[in-house]
Amino acid sequence: MAKIKEIKSRIKSVNNTKKVTRAMEMVAAAKMKKAVERVLSTRTYANSSWEIILNLAKSINVKSTPHPLLTKRKNIAKVGIILISSNRGLCGGFNTALINKTIDSIKKHHETDGKKIEADFILLGKKGASVYHNYGYNIAADFPKPDITPEFKDIIPVSQMIIDGFLSGAYDKIMVAYTDFINAASQIPRIKELLPIDIDSNEEYLGIVGQDTRIGLNKKFIEEKEKKHLSSGEFKYEYVFEPSPEEALSAIIPKLIQIQLYQAILESNASEHSSRMTAMHKATESASEMAEELTLFYNKARQANITAEIAEISAGAEALNK
Repeated sequence: MAKIKEIKSRIKSVNNTKKVTRAMEMVAAAKMKKAVERVLSTRTYANSSWEIILNLAKSINVKSTPHPLLTKRKNIAKVGIILISSNRGLCGGFNTALINKTIDSIKKHHETDGKKIEADFILLGKKGASVYHNYGYNIAADFPKPDITPEFKDIIPVSQMIIDGFLSGAYDKIMVAYTDFINAASQIPRIKELLPIDIDSNEEYLGIVGQDTRIGLNKKFIEEKEKKHLSSGEFKYEYVFEPSPEEALSAIIPKLIQIQLYQAILESNASEHSSRMTAMHKATESASEMAEELTLFYNKARQANITAEIAEISAGAEALNK
């Protein structure tokens, strides 16, 4: 009898959990819909702005008039990484995949020839704190990340911090780690270099937001854009700066960097809600299967008890007859 009560209690507990996961799945689906609408509405603009940055970098390199935000440094001593994670768990491997990708990228690109380059993390999302707890990396700043779609003004303090840090020499490279939204079933972690701009970096190190990781190089991205404008001959971007290249670039590049950071947050939000919806859907299915199995065990145990009771009654009746 005790076993039957225990199984019955577990069935009730599993069904209660199922109700919670189903509710969380529905909430995540509603949030995902809004997040995806927002990310799709801004993605074209973000990609176009990134194209402008790459072309500016290419143009400046050709003209040999380097701007501080476009100048690569020979000796990389310290890297600043903006890590965009979630505030809560229950979203599958969303945070784990992103953090593993970030740590692997640091080891692959920044710890060569036995020289370990220092890395500071700037967090957007509470779960990113595991880079300190589990890996010992320094956290330079921790900015609040809204659960709902953030406003553009929310990322200005972050962008200002990284730009000031790069210009002052506190960081020799600025990167952003986020999860790119491909579709509801596919989200891909990325490590993207924001400063300085490098058109020769490959996809793993620098990506185009909103595109599959197998697209390739940023240089290829530029070439594909150029082909659309080419009918014959060589195509070149020509820029006229007023009042001067220094003043124009100092005004436009920070804005374009802000756009990239804002788009990365939107991509990450859409990916987070998609991952949570998928995780809760699987949890609901698992709860249903577990409840069915426990119900089967309960019925078998109950049938066994009933059979045993009938046998005892029959045996008692037979003893009285004798």
